[in-house]
Amino acid sequence: MKTIVIIGGGAAGMFAAINTARLSNGNSKIILLEKSSSLLSKVKVSGGGRCNVTHQCFEVNDLVKNYPRGEKELKGPFHFFNPKNTIEWFEERGVKLKAEADGRMFPITDSSQTIMDCLLKEANKFGVAIKTNYSVNAISKTENGFEIENQFHEKIVAEKLLIATGGNSQGIILQQLKNWQHTIQPLIPSLFTFLIPQPEIVDLSGISIPLVEIILPKNNFKMKGALLFTHWGLSGPAVLKTSAFAAKTLFESGYKFLVQINFVPQFSMAQVKEILQQQTVNASRQKVCSHVLFDLPKRVWQMLVSKSDINDKQNWADINKLQKEKLLKCLTALDLQTIGKSTFKEEFVTCGGVTLSEINFKTMESKLVKNLFFAGEIMDVDGITGGFNFQNAWTTAMIAAHAMVK
Repeated sequence: MKTIVIIGGGAAGMFAAINTARLSNGNSKIILLEKSSSLLSKVKVSGGGRCNVTHQCFEVNDLVKNYPRGEKELKGPFHFFNPKNTIEWFEERGVKLKAEADGRMFPITDSSQTIMDCLLKEANKFGVAIKTNYSVNAISKTENGFEIENQFHEKIVAEKLLIATGGNSQGIILQQLKNWQHTIQPLIPSLFTFLIPQPEIVDLSGISIPLVEIILPKNNFKMKGALLFTHWGLSGPAVLKTSAFAAKTLFESGYKFLVQINFVPQFSMAQVKEILQQQTVNASRQKVCSHVLFDLPKRVWQMLVSKSDINDKQNWADINKLQKEKLLKCLTALDLQTIGKSTFKEEFVTCGGVTLSEINFKTMESKLVKNLFFAGEIMDVDGITGGFNFQNAWTTAMIAAHAMVK
């Protein structure tokens, strides 16, 4: 009987272990090693403790667009195992999922424990040998496979090895991959919010706007979506998507960068200018601060008016050309300076990891080391918030499971 070892007790590692054991029909011994005392820690905290299992996006061409890194490589894997297959896999095991308005999918119990219990039950059912508090001290290649040694110098010999240690992988494992000539892209944060502790922004905490455009003028980067003001700065889908797609640029800036907000992306600059001009005629006697335009929240509008040097008493007819130009600028490209980043809830994600060109995405096997496989965030793949990172974990783990039992 051959032994298959999986390092990492998160979503990808557990899913790989379960499906490898299931597909091997008892012909392989499956051992899962986890350095901490608990399994599935990210599953537990995901989605505020509800576990955002996947996303209701069933078109592969649309699905891959949610991955700043991995879009091209995941196309084939998603044809093999995608959100539809994930839903079926869990439902076959008694766990029904529901979709929310934004497409995120959760167990109908709204509890991540449901997903954890399902996975642990399946691991037990198929005889996965789980070893927690197992810190890998060394991995070496042998003639027939691998030798894994822990902190107590105990050794496990395996014919096949899967690494699923996520975005915060142990230095020892990354170093061994480098020793085997794998290129490791720097591990840097990918999903985060913007720290902008300016009083006028913090005062808007809790207010959201359904559609804005986030602009990074330094590299002409633009991203549309909903915006949420927080007590530390800016959050919401538009900011999180920006943080993911521009992760490397923002890392290089030390998270101190100029960001602009276009509050009216549905209008051209000329249209906004024309609407403001019309107000001086059609609403000439009305106070600018209380005459809200573009369906913006009143307090947001008043902040923009104030930043345009228009006082509370001024009517539309009273504002001069310079004030009008400032209001136009504030509406279409409000300048804000970030001083850092903040983790988005508990959903810390990293980009970086094993370079994708060194992995065969039909099997998830290393192109450099025979019988070495990867799944999940250990690879330089990351998705935006919404269940996409878990879907990458399920998909790559399932492909690796099929390949390892062949």
